[in-house]
Amino acid sequence: MAPTFTPLIINGQDVSTSTQATFEVRNPFSRQVVGVSASASSEICKAAIESAVNAFKAWETSPSERRDVFLRAANIVTTDVYREKIKKAMQEETAATDYWCHYNWVGAASYLRAISGFVNELRGTTFTSGIVPGARVETHRRAMGVILAIAPWNAPFTLSLRAVAVPLICGNTVILKSSEYSPRSQILLVELFREAGIPKGVLSYLSMSKETAPALTAELIAHPSVRKINFTGSDRVGKILAMECAKNLKSCVLELGGKAPMIVLEDANIPEAAKAIAFGAMAHSGQICMSTERVIVQRGASASLLSSVRDLVKTLKAGDPVKDPTVNITALFTEASAENVLSMIREAQEAGAQLLLGDVHREGSLVKPHLMNGVKPGMRLWDRESFGPVTAFAVVDTIDEAIELANTSEYSLVSSVWTSNMYSAQRISSEVRAGYTDINGPTLHVEATISHIGLGGASGYGRFDIENFTDHRVVVTHPMGRQYPIP
Repeated sequence: MAPTFTPLIINGQDVSTSTQATFEVRNPFSRQVVGVSASASSEICKAAIESAVNAFKAWETSPSERRDVFLRAANIVTTDVYREKIKKAMQEETAATDYWCHYNWVGAASYLRAISGFVNELRGTTFTSGIVPGARVETHRRAMGVILAIAPWNAPFTLSLRAVAVPLICGNTVILKSSEYSPRSQILLVELFREAGIPKGVLSYLSMSKETAPALTAELIAHPSVRKINFTGSDRVGKILAMECAKNLKSCVLELGGKAPMIVLEDANIPEAAKAIAFGAMAHSGQICMSTERVIVQRGASASLLSSVRDLVKTLKAGDPVKDPTVNITALFTEASAENVLSMIREAQEAGAQLLLGDVHREGSLVKPHLMNGVKPGMRLWDRESFGPVTAFAVVDTIDEAIELANTSEYSLVSSVWTSNMYSAQRISSEVRAGYTDINGPTLHVEATISHIGLGGASGYGRFDIENFTDHRVVVTHPMGRQYPIP
């Protein structure tokens, strides 16, 4: 069977490129070619921007149409047809497990419905000027224009939806650029909106090869009609994109890496905390920005917690989810990523950390779960996001030590605290520097209408909300007959 071809979508139409350029997509587990994607050219990128510019005015001035498109899309995505499309594309392109495919599908409808309500919040204010007697001041929330949205491969449907939803509902037109690892999984989002009746040009889709992406992305950012970008991905790429934006004095929303700490106090419900760690650390083989990468546990609970987590993680099954739907742990997205995870573990061992579980081995890009104890700041396994199925444990005596260790990080995305004392929970949640803190829950959590985002550093900044995707404009109506000091 020939690999599935993924086109581009410009002005509502499927297109190939003027150069007929393509690139292959390989399954991370089998390394077999599972798809071929059109690779955008500079001319195609310009055409996408032009169609977005042409569609902007009508889309911005039609809030009820925007809401209706979102509600129709919510109804369509709940069908078995879309559930199976998403599952098939994600498993072939990213080796996703059944539960991870389900996660990418099941929340889409409720998210679309929730975001559709944002049209009711695009209001301004009116008040009397405090400077000019008789003048009236109005503030307006207006769409910015063309937004470039860049979404990753690890949750390709969900994160593509987040990348475009708030900008679209605010009245912007959007160009979605996919990862080269998951074009078919991500174009499904644009096809969904097209089926829901989104006007031509409002949402376009681009994909491009790894070799051409840096130059073409810089070209897109530099185009005067592109007002803002959002990006979800690594802090390494985020820094590059932020510099491109800075060259053109354009703002950006960056949701980057995570090194989520979970603090477990002695009075916590240890069996429940262990479940949250096993889930938060190992879901999608740790390839989630919210993954529980660091566990900081008080000494009195450490033996019980480490034993409980190890027993749970031992039961997880690694393998190929395409062939076996009971698999929990799948391949990492590249062999280089797998080798990087193992090198972080080896370095930590050499620096004195103890291996609690794992064989420090890979089969291609498949790495089985690993647990490490005695990991400290200064070790790469503590300092940098691993994006793999490994969790680092550190044992402390006091709450103050736990907070200090949690904050010893470049990352500030999410955190969690487990305790039966709500006073301790409130204190820790106010002192740990994270955009989201979950009390007695996993680090893998986000509310539909309040996106998680970093507080700077390696986790990025900005949120997927109305404030970040509208301009706040002021109009002042001056009274006739105003007196001026000159002439």
